Amino acid sequence: MIVPARSEAFRIEQQEAAISDRLFGLQRQERLMAELRRHGAVRVKDLAPVLGVSELTVRRDIAMLAERNLLTRVHGGATLPTQLAPPPPRPRPAATRFTIGMVVPSLDYYWPPIVTGARAAAAALGVHIQLRGSSYDPEEDRRQIGRLIKAKQVEGLLLAPSLDGESSAEMIDWIDSLPVPTILVERHMPRWTPTRRPLEWVRSDHSLGVEMAVHHLFEHGHRRIGLILSRGSPHSDQLAVGWTRACDGLGISDELTFRASVGLDVPGHREIIAGVMRRCRQARATALIVHGDPDAISVGQFCIEQGMIIPDDLALVSYDDEVAHMIEPAMTAVRPPKGQVGRVAVELMVARLLEGNRRPAQRVAISPELIIRGSSVPRAGRT
Repeated sequence: MIVPARSEAFRIEQQEAAISDRLFGLQRQERLMAELRRHGAVRVKDLAPVLGVSELTVRRDIAMLAERNLLTRVHGGATLPTQLAPPPPRPRPAATRFTIGMVVPSLDYYWPPIVTGARAAAAALGVHIQLRGSSYDPEEDRRQIGRLIKAKQVEGLLLAPSLDGESSAEMIDWIDSLPVPTILVERHMPRWTPTRRPLEWVRSDHSLGVEMAVHHLFEHGHRRIGLILSRGSPHSDQLAVGWTRACDGLGISDELTFRASVGLDVPGHREIIAGVMRRCRQARATALIVHGDPDAISVGQFCIEQGMIIPDDLALVSYDDEVAHMIEPAMTAVRPPKGQVGRVAVELMVARLLEGNRRPAQRVAISPELIIRGSSVPRAGRT
């Protein structure tokens, strides 16, 4: 009777070790793809020290990614796939281990890359995702989450609920009472929140993203910088923290802060922008960070209509990088790591489902990127 029990325990340990190795390999392959997208082509001997693995491991990763048609193998390395490359054999789908529910507040702006990242990780790990869309409304959040729980078909939940206002504590308490493990996506709770079990989250480090933007503008000579925070965004408070921290660290004023929505579809947006620009002129501001892309484009168009030259008269940096490249000049933007947020959320959930309560709670903040374009770099300094 003892031997079979030990054999079963050994089998489970081996299975969990294999899953852990697979999670690490997925992160390494994501880094490989990032290098490939950055350079267009990569060599095995150059990638090995960057990834901290042997050349043999890099070749194996390239072979696996080539089977999924994510890259094209060439002698000594890889390139981005082209239509000239022969179609790869269709990979056999992995056996489904778990079903995870995912409820996001939007299925158009911001969230599709997160969902795509989650689905990519799920496919690699043999996980099925049941996706539900909500609408930044707590009652709708509860309705969609409740439907998934009532169906008894999900073993874990990835959630992005509305946690603003007086109802946030009630929502957190309700999520804490759900019968399956939960991971928050692009959301977080106050640093100390009493819960019956550890609640985990994965999010972009939005505070760091704003710090990147401030330091970029400071390096290009700007000392009077303004910030427009999107009214009602769940990320605005994090952006404000990063803004204050960056300004304090650089010894510049953080007083030129606006909480306003100024997108093209906002009634009276031109009057709001005009008021912002008056304040900027009075403060002799030379740069502006705007959250998010639609608002930044609206500000840019208004400035151009007023005869201003971007970035010579006013440098602009957007936060989101969904459509920031569409305006002329293309807009410098902070790009949250949306796909990676989705991937890590699924990986954490799989680890939680495998290890149970003995696994320590994970709260992950992933760094954004600063994508530098023409709206913030003086013409003489462009390359």
